[in-house]
Amino acid sequence: QFLGSTEVEQPKGTEVVRDAVRKLKFARHIKKSEGQKTPKVELQISIYGVKILDPKTKEVQHNCQLHRISFCADDKTDKRIFTFICKDSESNKHLCYVFDSEKCVKEITLTIGQAFDLAYRKFLESGGKDVETRKQIAGLQKRIQELETENTELKNKVQDLENQLRITQVHSSPAGSVTPKSPSTDIFDMVPFSPISPQSSTPTRNGTQPPPVPSRSTEIKRDLFGAEPFDPFSCGAGDFPPDIQSKLDEMQEGFKMGLTLEGTVFCLDPLDSRC
Repeated sequence: QFLGSTEVEQPKGTEVVRDAVRKLKFARHIKKSEGQKTPKVELQISIYGVKILDPKTKEVQHNCQLHRISFCADDKTDKRIFTFICKDSESNKHLCYVFDSEKCVKEITLTIGQAFDLAYRKFLESGGKDVETRKQIAGLQKRIQELETENTELKNKVQDLENQLRITQVHSSPAGSVTPKSPSTDIFDMVPFSPISPQSSTPTRNGTQPPPVPSRSTEIKRDLFGAEPFDPFSCGAGDFPPDIQSKLDEMQEGFKMGLTLEGTVFCLDPLDSRC
């Protein structure tokens, strides 16, 4: 039977669990007096989390990931009660889930603890590496998008400068005057390269062709605008998208916090046991 869940202030602690159990037991007592029954649920425990399902429809009511579960306990004074505290994925609040079972209470809490250990080992062996790989891929994609945007902006600036240069040349030439035709230059005062340039086919005085122009070295430290070329392997941790970085940090923090298993934790008053 699922007594329900209630928000708690701390992720661990006997006092925290005791107050949550007392509160939910009192709520169940009120519901019974109104003729309402405590709903029955089915638990599925694996290395991926603890699922709370409807026993008939198998609909998942709650899905608690193991790295978010920080405290699990059964009550020696009331052997039917066991609880665990889990951090909600949406609100980031700590919720205490309370259950009433006729048997296997201790086995259930131990199973959750064993599943937590297995999940942590899996995370260390493969999960952490997989997340790191996804982080790097996402970081590179983000960097490529930024470079494409920057490239577009630079192209627009170059186009604007060329337009301004043409306008300046038109205004500087007096109307009707004939000026000797000279090769046009780009914005950097460089004569554009032409594959059919007469200079390339004109022999020297001794009848030999001029020496070929040495090719440029491909190892250029900086580009045309003075910026260093992008190196995907020098992508720092700050370039990772915040959503993936936060998920990795959350999993690491949750597993490092550990899962506390306790037995005699509640010690409720005799009045509460009669509820």
